[in-house]
Amino acid sequence: MTFRDTLDLAVRNLKQSKLRTALTTMGVAIGIASLAGMVSLGVGLQDQIVGRFTKSGMFDTINVLPGSMGQINFGPPVAGRGRGRARTFGRNAQAQAQADARGGEPVRELTDDALTELAAMPQVRDVYPMLRVPVELKYGGDSEYQLAAGIPMSVRNEGAFQSIPHGRFFSSETEAACMLSLDFAKRIDEHNPAQLVGREMIVNYASGGAPVPVPVPGMPPIVPRSDWKCTVVGIVERESGPFAAAGGVTGLMIPIPKAKEIFTSSMATAQMMGRDPTRSTRPYSSAVVRVRSASETQDVEDQIKKMGFSAFSLNDALQGAKRGFILLDIVLALIGSIALAVSSLGIMNTMVMSILERTREIGIMKAIGGSDGDIRRIFLIEASAIGLLGGVAGIVLGWSVGRIINIAANIYIQRQGGTAGNLFSLPLWLIGGAIGFSIAVSLLAGSYPAMRAAKLDPIRALRHD
Repeated sequence: MTFRDTLDLAVRNLKQSKLRTALTTMGVAIGIASLAGMVSLGVGLQDQIVGRFTKSGMFDTINVLPGSMGQINFGPPVAGRGRGRARTFGRNAQAQAQADARGGEPVRELTDDALTELAAMPQVRDVYPMLRVPVELKYGGDSEYQLAAGIPMSVRNEGAFQSIPHGRFFSSETEAACMLSLDFAKRIDEHNPAQLVGREMIVNYASGGAPVPVPVPGMPPIVPRSDWKCTVVGIVERESGPFAAAGGVTGLMIPIPKAKEIFTSSMATAQMMGRDPTRSTRPYSSAVVRVRSASETQDVEDQIKKMGFSAFSLNDALQGAKRGFILLDIVLALIGSIALAVSSLGIMNTMVMSILERTREIGIMKAIGGSDGDIRRIFLIEASAIGLLGGVAGIVLGWSVGRIINIAANIYIQRQGGTAGNLFSLPLWLIGGAIGFSIAVSLLAGSYPAMRAAKLDPIRALRHD
């Protein structure tokens, strides 16, 4: 018997019992819909939580600090401990121990050369210093002091800048523009903060020139300052945590080249006023390293530590969250499989009833030369056809129910002030896996009836009424 003949017989047998086949297929469809719906809920929640965190830059970001964690000297050099070495305490003692382990080399500092070295790593896509520079912001007839954050162009559409409700992001690093946080904008204009977009403001900062002495005894010298005019181009609504890609949102945000210029000027002024005059340059207190993929974060972090810097990231938290969602997917899949297990009993019952109804037909096929393998294949093809149809119908049913629940849930979430999202995700691997699992379960359920049919004695089968 050819495969085509076997397939034709199986299809004909299914058509002869349309109602029973339809009910059995519906049972499989409900089982697959339950399984696919449960797993798609877990996948959707993972995409919403882990996916958003990953896009925010939290898990592909490494915060880098100087190897000394900001070394502070206390007291004069200690005799017998090396020339010019100061006593250190706490974290500084640990940093000094690291320096001793490297043969007495000084701890690494975050200079521009160090940032260039970090940027040369193949897994790194961006490196920039974490800058918060003190400025005086003047607007209208008012002014107040702010810590201006230096924002690189690489964080456009990421982290706190994924959605800017009013205005836009910087168009270039050289644009004379600034952004405000929504809280700060509301302090300026409580009723309509959006109208600040397009308004010109003045950033006043230490220019780096030599301080002008004051003839009055005891009065500090006058620090020369410069004005920088900038236009408000956007208002950022969402605050971000300390580990975000741009280092968080502050009241005032400016392009990072301008923040570097202000930082350099401020440090030059501090040097001229006698604060640590031995230093010709000032290192950065911290920096941000962005890797190309979150999976490379731990490897890059280890390399940075070997270079003598301190580094930390949230990569471990991401891995823990992924493991948690994998366990959730397994639990949901087991719950959804209960309905599929029940439907498999329906397949087995359908096949057994088919044997009883077609016993004489099986005897005739064996009498004219049909082998046990031919009989077995007919029943297995019938079972797999039911599994295929049930799997496809179950995917459609599960997707439809998921869409309805998702729409209703988003309406409720938005009414509660939350952000709508896709709670159910049905990727291609889940669709293929569900249909394949449906066929496999159907074949397993139909294997016993198929073996039973193949073992029928043809003489007894022909006598069956």
